[in-house]
Amino acid sequence: MNATPDNFRCGYIAIVGRPNVGKSTLMNVLIGAKVSITSRKAQTTRHRITGIQTRDDAQYIYVDTPGFQTRHANALNKTLNKTVSNTLTSSDAILFLVEAGTFGPADQQVLDMLPKNVPVILVINKSDRVKDKAVLMPFAQKISALFNFAAIVPVSAKLRFQVDALEAEIKRHLPENPPVFGPDDITDRSEKFLAAEIVREKVFRLLGDELPYTSTVVIEQFEQEGNLRRIFAAILVERSTHKSMIIGDKGARLKEISTQSRLDMEKLFGGPIYLEIWVKVKSGWADNEAGLRAYGYE
Repeated sequence: MNATPDNFRCGYIAIVGRPNVGKSTLMNVLIGAKVSITSRKAQTTRHRITGIQTRDDAQYIYVDTPGFQTRHANALNKTLNKTVSNTLTSSDAILFLVEAGTFGPADQQVLDMLPKNVPVILVINKSDRVKDKAVLMPFAQKISALFNFAAIVPVSAKLRFQVDALEAEIKRHLPENPPVFGPDDITDRSEKFLAAEIVREKVFRLLGDELPYTSTVVIEQFEQEGNLRRIFAAILVERSTHKSMIIGDKGARLKEISTQSRLDMEKLFGGPIYLEIWVKVKSGWADNEAGLRAYGYE
């Protein structure tokens, strides 16, 4: 690695917002790779996921947080909310994501949590969906009256609109520090963790609202021989009816989950994948704090 330039900037950027506002999609676009799972189902992200983008003069360490949970008071959600709070206070900058034209009580709840001593950039996502661009300005003004934002940037994460402008704005708020990670690192998470997240994403995407969100994925074996990775995964569900939903008619749905997961893993890990997936019934795992830790929830 070349010597770090004197004015190199490096810092942690938390991405926060109500569930389903596009946090994971934005992070994946900012770092140019898929490290955080996305689905239309709210509350998909459950872990503090770090994505890394290194430029010649700066290293951006993005932290994609779970959407702040207000609906269910189980052990899983309490753990998730603690993760969000801890992330905010230890960040150098915060991206507060809202959806263009929409600001409701759930957005306000996240806004109320934001610390006053960390620069917060208001990111208005999905701004491409607003037909009449003239309404964006009053919308931005309405929200900016509620908090002292360091900047306001309308973007479309999906279309990459204004993402470079957002990155330039973030860089202004990063401290002068040498890089924390290597120039080719894109995440601090292990391949085993990423493999589990990829399978979980496919489960949520292919089952939509049919499946309660208390299902998770555990990698039971992860072996590498040369370029080939052999991965054995278990999808944990609360009830046997959920198990049959995931397996589908004659196993068709599980086969689709496996195929899509394998293709994504091959793309991310850059090599062939042998993947086997089982479905197991494990009731009550989301209500058990010791169990949560065993499944990797911090």
